[in-house]
This record gives sequence, C-alpha cells and structure tokens, in this order.
Amino acid sequence: SQDGQPMIIRDAAGDGLVPSIVSVDEEGTVFVGREAQRRLLTAPGRTVYSVKRFMGRGIEDVSGEASFLPFMVSGDPAGVVRIGLGDRQFTPPEISAFVLRELKRRAEDYFRERGDFDFEVDRAVITVPAYFNDAQRTATRDAGRLAGLEVLRIINEPTAAALAYGLDARDRGVV
Repeated sequence: SQDGQPMIIRDAAGDGLVPSIVSVDEEGTVFVGREAQRRLLTAPGRTVYSVKRFMGRGIEDVSGEASFLPFMVSGDPAGVVRIGLGDRQFTPPEISAFVLRELKRRAEDYFRERGDFDFEVDRAVITVPAYFNDAQRTATRDAGRLAGLEVLRIINEPTAAALAYGLDARDRGVV
C-alpha cells in the first residue's frame, strides 16, 4: 500500500494485470500473462486459460467442459486433473503457480527498482472466487506453496474488493 491506500504494481509497459494464462513452447519455455495470451492464437494446444475451473476438482467433475477446450485435459489413475501442454503435463495448482511466480517476480522487481527493499517476496494473501469450496481453497494454497510463497490467508474476492475500497474502515454506509 501507499499512504494507506492499496496500489497496483505495474510492469515495465505499465500493465497492471497479469492474465491467468500459461503457454509452453516446443523448447519447454514457459510464458505467463500477456505473452501467453498472444500465443492463444498461434499455439492454442500449448496454452492454458481458465485454470480456476479445474482447481481442487477431479477429472470426473470436469470431463464435460474439458472437451470444449483447445488444450488437453486428462486424469491420472487417482482422478487428478492433468493439463497437457506439448509433451509436458501439469496439475492445475502447478499452472496457477506459474502465474503466482510471475506476480511474485513483479513485486520483487517493483521494490528493487523503488530502492526501498531488496528482498524476496515470500508471503502472500491470495483471493479466490466466493464459491470456491475447501478443496479448491486447498489447491490454491498448494499453488502458492509451489510458487515459493507462504499463503497467509485465502480471501473471497468480494471481501478483498471491499477491503480495497476501505469499506472495513466505515462505521455505517450503503454499499
């Protein structure tokens, strides 16, 4: 936060968003965010999006919707969802971890460039859709751990939005 107000950390191009899209090229290079989004047109079978829909769910839960996606979705013998990108397979938390690592890197770069800190970002509060169940929240926590983060808290997205707008500091009001 800056002066007690939440702020958005932007990349070098001024973009404040990191699309939750991951792509793997033929050499195994992983792309995250806007670059992966650009690859949706040229390499749709190697680019995954909407991974939240698979978090904490088994293959039997998602097989119907998976058939409409351009990337490969399968299950292992235990029923765990596997997402195929080229010759590699990932679980949904592993895909989410790529996005979280990018956010972690962006935060570290921001603090280093600002000159305030030169440290590793190792803790995070992560937001999830309000409808996420315990298994989906656990999968999100696992993604944070895979990204090298201690997940301090999982917060519903509507609650996070209210906190960002300072609604927790108001005694009364209409929202």
